[in-house]
Amino acid sequence: MYSSQTNKCLLIDFWHSVAERESAVRGRLECLPARMSKSLRILVPVKRVIDYAIKPRVNKSQTGIDTAGVKHSLNPFDELSIEEAVRLRERKKTPVSDILAFSAGPAKCADTLRTAMAMGADRAIHVEVPEDQPLEPLGVAKLLKAVAEKEESNLVLVGKQAIDDDSGQTGQMLAGLLGWPQATQASKVEIEGETVTVTKEVDGGVDTVRARLPMIITTDLRLNEPRYASLPNIMKAKKKKIEKKTLEDYGVDGRRRLKTIKVEEPPPRKGGGKVQDVDGMISKLKELGKIWAFDVLPFPSSVSRPDGFLTLNATRSNLE
Repeated sequence: MYSSQTNKCLLIDFWHSVAERESAVRGRLECLPARMSKSLRILVPVKRVIDYAIKPRVNKSQTGIDTAGVKHSLNPFDELSIEEAVRLRERKKTPVSDILAFSAGPAKCADTLRTAMAMGADRAIHVEVPEDQPLEPLGVAKLLKAVAEKEESNLVLVGKQAIDDDSGQTGQMLAGLLGWPQATQASKVEIEGETVTVTKEVDGGVDTVRARLPMIITTDLRLNEPRYASLPNIMKAKKKKIEKKTLEDYGVDGRRRLKTIKVEEPPPRKGGGKVQDVDGMISKLKELGKIWAFDVLPFPSSVSRPDGFLTLNATRSNLE
């Protein structure tokens, strides 16, 4: 009898200890995603553009911008992307195993890629494309899709636009092609495990987007202040090998589907003029055809006419 009770007690203690161990294991496993998240493999597309301090000139054929003998540099919005990728590594909240800079363009894009590596990118891939046949945004997005899949990237940081054409389409198209969530015009990026929180400024406030990796993020000017590459890093970047690829390697068709009809410089602005008072301003606006009619009423209002002109009704006190 005593032996039976003893065995029963031992059996109960055994099952209690098993249950406790299983519970502890489950608890540890539940904590693993936060503590041992998948490392980030960041793809950063970069573009060689005319330096932002240079005033562009239209070429003689009026088919584009004259780039001969003009200083080029890394697209400012892409600098933000490189900087943010490096900062994500420095924060050490989520391990970053690879920062890949990628560019598609003429041979001189190698200088742009070396700038990216001097800023902190681990390696670079260059797909050479003739300067007179640049890829369209959709072509770039298709190429980046192939690169992201081949390199197993799980985060793409891309500038919201390039300052040469201001298309602002590549990031959104890439997200659509990959079927990944996207956050545009990021002013703050936080990553905890595989959860990404992106904040961006909108009219009247801020917008916060949260999604899980893999993800596309386009960067805006308020995100960070890009660092200057140090001389030692510049020298190291010059020694790094840039991997050369072709469009055929990624199975992408680079044919252009859009045709530029004509490129013109903006007309010169006329000099401004001064008016002495409100009546003078009203007369001048009427003369320029900016106001169709003006009536002094006891309350401010305005209506739009079908022909596109504005009928303005306002009190004099509101104008002074």
